[in-house]
Amino acid sequence: MIKDAVKIAHISDLHISGVQDRRQIDSLDRLFDHFNTTGYAHLVISGDLSNSANPGDWKIIRQKLESHGLYHWDKTTVIPGNHDLIHLEEEMRFYNALNPLPRVRKKAFDRRVLEFCIFFQELITGEEGGDKGVPFIKIINYSSVRIALAVLNSVYPWYPRDNPLGARGYISPGQLRALGSESVLKSLKDCVVIGICHHAYKVYGTDSPIDQAFDWTMELKNRDEFLESMKIIHAKLVLHGHFHRFQNYEVNGITFINGGSFRYHPLCFSELVIDGNENFTQQFITLNQKNK
Repeated sequence: MIKDAVKIAHISDLHISGVQDRRQIDSLDRLFDHFNTTGYAHLVISGDLSNSANPGDWKIIRQKLESHGLYHWDKTTVIPGNHDLIHLEEEMRFYNALNPLPRVRKKAFDRRVLEFCIFFQELITGEEGGDKGVPFIKIINYSSVRIALAVLNSVYPWYPRDNPLGARGYISPGQLRALGSESVLKSLKDCVVIGICHHAYKVYGTDSPIDQAFDWTMELKNRDEFLESMKIIHAKLVLHGHFHRFQNYEVNGITFINGGSFRYHPLCFSELVIDGNENFTQQFITLNQKNK
């Protein structure tokens, strides 16, 4: 390995379902222990920590990060996924009947986003004060390279017609404008910029009617605006999850890396290595029995 290269681990879509989910929790221990013993500088978890929007599941993740010494601003970055913010069954059974107005639903959704950000505030601001929300920029100075993580919330509230499964994504114009501000662009100078959101830029993208219908339920609605925003900040990479497939692909010179699904492949993760010349390599790694 190139001397002083920075290694970043990326996992996504944990879908933890309470303390009884022992197999998944034990697999987290294995992964986190591996990240520590093999010299990963940073961990990115790109959403869907919980399977049912349960803050108790967030607590499990936080406790595991703490027990492995990873619950620090410069060690780990987490973002919410749709399963962290939307309990689909509750929305369909109760919420629409009691709160039919979209603005009321949006207000309640914004409260849940804030709740997530406050819960993981140490990983967002690194301190008790400061902003408690998205978007945020995290700049970490390593000995060989300066890395900036540009973090956005792509989860979109549940609406019966426009987002019936709660899985479509949308990044608000306010978040995209904030990234393009003069002060942000100045701060990103001389950084390797990595965008992070939950939703995939690319799902299937085929001519199959079945796949196209699936694409619609999972898509990032304003993906072209998001891509333009990534170009403005000169992002080299974007890390995401949501679509449970370990894959990398390129769009207009930007490499997108899908962290797959920890839930279905708990010992697989993405490894990103960035050297002092701002070059990067990426591979998917699966732990085996020797990695215990």
